[in-house]
Amino acid sequence: MNIEVFRELCLSMKGAEETFPFDEVTLVFKVMGKMFALLPLDDVPPRANLKADPEWSESLRENHHQIIPGWHMNKKHWNTVYLEDGLEDNLIAEMVKHSYDLVVSKLTKKLKAELEAL
Repeated sequence: MNIEVFRELCLSMKGAEETFPFDEVTLVFKVMGKMFALLPLDDVPPRANLKADPEWSESLRENHHQIIPGWHMNKKHWNTVYLEDGLEDNLIAEMVKHSYDLVVSKLTKKLKAELEAL
């Protein structure tokens, strides 16, 4: 999956926004102000950080050499995914949705209500 398709996928999530909170080359995708994906635009090969349930993270890492513990992130809860190294697009899409859903599940009732109203 190339970075343009990855970006479109992230932005297709309800309430998603893109920001550059760290620098001008690290694109961060948030829902209701909470990060669910991080995409360094200057990385070659392209890679993204995605949140994941710790048990699923272990399974993904064991079964796919393109998925490693989150670079510069909490390695229990984040994975780094090499986007153009043979992973199927549908698996990457599933991981993005999972990351988004994990973040949404931790939102306050008020923020969940605001997201639902969008």
